Amino acid sequence: MGQALVAAISEARLELAGGVDKDDDVAGLIAASDVLVDFSSPHALEATLDACIAAHKPIVIGTTGLEERHHYLIDDAAQDIAVLQTGNTSVGVTMLAVLVREAASRLGPDWDIEIVEMHHNKKVDAPSGTAMLLGEAAAKGRNIDLAANSERGRDGITGARQTGTIGFASMRGGTVAGDHSVILAGNEESITLSHRAENRAIFARGAVKAALWLTQQQAGRYTMTDVLEI
Repeated sequence: MGQALVAAISEARLELAGGVDKDDDVAGLIAASDVLVDFSSPHALEATLDACIAAHKPIVIGTTGLEERHHYLIDDAAQDIAVLQTGNTSVGVTMLAVLVREAASRLGPDWDIEIVEMHHNKKVDAPSGTAMLLGEAAAKGRNIDLAANSERGRDGITGARQTGTIGFASMRGGTVAGDHSVILAGNEESITLSHRAENRAIFARGAVKAALWLTQQQAGRYTMTDVLEI
């Protein structure tokens, strides 16, 4: 993603302030930047947010694998700076989430929802951030809490599927940049909404688009749907 971001920044004819690795001091980079784009790791997020707050600089967070406590930290940071956090910066995935929310809201709980994702064999978190984003979209469409209504890791004799739940399945292999499908299965019919990422460049382009938009915003918490005005 770092290399893809460098290319996307150059493509957009913007100036790259620099980049940091896990052993580098992020504060110096933030001071030299108008906006920070973070695709690092969950454990690094707290220090990065603190540095952005101290410098009063906005941040785009594309890091996945976040836990509940990270979202509390983001909420706190959004009181002082503009923060855009998303499980996927792709414009296409953002539109897919909107379609999933709409479909889930109009189809009853007797339509089962399953989210299937596949990524490269180096990805360390599952379900993917995008799968969770799509799950949240479906849950929002049905006005339910995702954490209390999801099924994962089925194995062995699991019993019948619970009505109204949202299922997740994760696959890993090769160099797949990201494939996601949301299956809505009803009585003798089904609908599949899908997105295929052919290159990580799409995430980088979306992140740069989000970063440019975020520099014009007041303190608050934003998503990619805000960028696209959906």
